Parts: sequence; structure tokens; C-alpha cells
Amino acid sequence: MRAFMLWLLSGLGIIARPRFMARLTEQHPKLSEIADRDVVIVQSGGYVKWACLRCPCGCGDKITLSLDRNRTPGWAVTIDWLSRPSVSPSVWQKARCRSHFWIRRGSVEWCVDSGRGNGIKA
Repeated sequence: MRAFMLWLLSGLGIIARPRFMARLTEQHPKLSEIADRDVVIVQSGGYVKWACLRCPCGCGDKITLSLDRNRTPGWAVTIDWLSRPSVSPSVWQKARCRSHFWIRRGSVEWCVDSGRGNGIKA
């Protein structure tokens, strides 16, 4: 039903088609198990542990974000009723591709200082 609602709302131009969709699992995924559109949330026993995704710049890197509130650095992920993830704070790949971006409601918003984007939604 969610997929249909997402298709309908984006087809009517009410919402933008999201770049990422959230998926829950209990196992930490290998890179080959993460689709380009996935933000994989690893949870165990009701605790969220990690968010895993492929870098949206296309470099192919796996990004793993700690969702443990007691760790630094740490991130938070919220998932709306259409399974679109939002990640806070921003994600910054300081090595290699130098991507710096936000994920909001499944869309990528590039930061101006990114090696990839110029504040453009993708």
C-alpha cells in the first residue's frame, strides 16, 4: 500500500520521488546487499544500531552511521509513513569523494562545501 501511495503522490507531483527508502534488518548488511536506494536500518531487540547506505555521489562507498545515542559521532534517523528516511545531522565523507549532504524525506540535499553537489537536491 505504501508503495502505491508513494507512486500516486509522486506521479501527481504532490511529493518528489525520493532518492532513498528505509529498510529494516537485524543483520549488518554487506555492500552487495545494499541497493542504491536503500538506507538500511540495523536493529536488534528494539534498539537501532546502524544506518547503512551507498554514497549518493556514485563513488560506490558504503557509509555506516552509528545510531547509538551514547557514541560520538552519532546520527538519528526518522522514517515517515511512506518509508522515507531523514538523517540528522548531515553526512560528510571527509576522505575520498568528500561528499557532504543531508537526507531529508528520502531526498539528498547537497551541502555547498561538498565535493559532489552545490546545495542541489537530488
